[in-house]
Amino acid sequence: MPSATSDAVTLDRLRAVCQPLLDPSGFIPGPEADERYCTDWSRARGQPLAVLRPRNTDEVSRLLTALHALRQPVVLQGGMTGLTGACVPQVGEVVLSLERLRDIEEIDTVSGTVTVQAGVSLQALQQAVEAQGLLFPVDIGSRGSCQIGGIIANNAGGNRVLRYGMTRQSVLGLEVVLADGTVISRMGKALKDNAGYDLKHVFIGSEGSLGVITRALLALQPLPVSRQSALVAVEGFDAVTALLTQCRKHLGPRLSSFEVMWRDFFDISTGLLKKGRPGLNLAGSHVVLVEAMGMDPEQDDALFAQTLGAFQTDHSGCEVILAQSLTDAQDLWSIREAAGEAALVVAPWAGFDVSLPLAHMAAWADEVRARLRGMGLSQTQTYGHLGDGNLHLVVGLGPEPTRKAEVHELVHRTVGALGGSISGEHGIGLAKKAHLHYCRSAAEINMMKLMKTSLDPHGILNRGRIFDLP
Repeated sequence: MPSATSDAVTLDRLRAVCQPLLDPSGFIPGPEADERYCTDWSRARGQPLAVLRPRNTDEVSRLLTALHALRQPVVLQGGMTGLTGACVPQVGEVVLSLERLRDIEEIDTVSGTVTVQAGVSLQALQQAVEAQGLLFPVDIGSRGSCQIGGIIANNAGGNRVLRYGMTRQSVLGLEVVLADGTVISRMGKALKDNAGYDLKHVFIGSEGSLGVITRALLALQPLPVSRQSALVAVEGFDAVTALLTQCRKHLGPRLSSFEVMWRDFFDISTGLLKKGRPGLNLAGSHVVLVEAMGMDPEQDDALFAQTLGAFQTDHSGCEVILAQSLTDAQDLWSIREAAGEAALVVAPWAGFDVSLPLAHMAAWADEVRARLRGMGLSQTQTYGHLGDGNLHLVVGLGPEPTRKAEVHELVHRTVGALGGSISGEHGIGLAKKAHLHYCRSAAEINMMKLMKTSLDPHGILNRGRIFDLP
């Protein structure tokens, strides 16, 4: 671990080497760095040696060339909305922030693509393309803060995976800077291109450990002109899966979201946090937020209502609340999107983002929560994007936050035993790397390490994230 003396020398050297490559506001000494460079949504915290704020790919390239020569560890930062601590600076690391790469360079309405820099926020991109009658389909609750580069580096999922897939499905091309400053740029708009390896997939989901994404070519979709939303309360998980089957069968590709909330989450969001419409009172063990999007408002509205009405008729005790306006829809979504606020209610907490085969999900949730209660941990929140098998679990740690490691071990081990994944969409980062072996074989992890050492031989990019190397 660097000493205080070596830190001071390193900072002086960094200033001498890196400051000439940036404009005056591009270099911030670590002691002067704002809090936003020191912590992310995981609530972990660190202190960088310095913050580097390039404006374009060329500046990123020149900085990495210099940092590679210095063997200087670098942590990449975007909107800082991550939940695994991956962007929090560790001892001796320099922050490379992509926040100034904010240009939406081109919206091509003919090819249905957008060319964008890595620091553009998801919400800014969504609004820009919607003004052109197009849709960027990835949507997550942190849309106002998260940035495109981080979304791609993490292969974000979100609310519409059921219809449009993970971020990977929307990426046509990337411009990436390797650890030594080499620029790899493949931004062609041709959909068919089988000329050798499709290198963009190496970097999508790599959590910034293999290269720095600076620009992206993204696929857009036609902007739906109708949207239907509803809350459906049911009794028993079998009814939840029956509803999913019914919606898939009758709504087909219109079905865009299927968000399931167990009572432990729904009651906190609507009761304590007052989300949703006033006086909302639904029974049932689970409440499902169903959303569909289409191109024919009159026909789509009727089909949506008929589908849920038929389900309600066949399932006694089922309750359905249909949104009658955009405001109604926003109120319903506010219940599900209160996850961050709800977690704070049980702080200190441990949060989980797992994927499981649908057939095992209910039994797993019941068993894990029973074991947690046996440990004296009764405060839980359970919800997820059920259509794609992604479940979120929040566990209040009470007066003994040191039990967090024990809880992580229980959750991740049991998920792995069922053939699931310990990360459905949030990545591995620092928080989950000790348990990567529960869902990846030794051969797979060794191949990941080979890729890392090949593309980043000095291990300067996001060192120690996902796995450790000597």
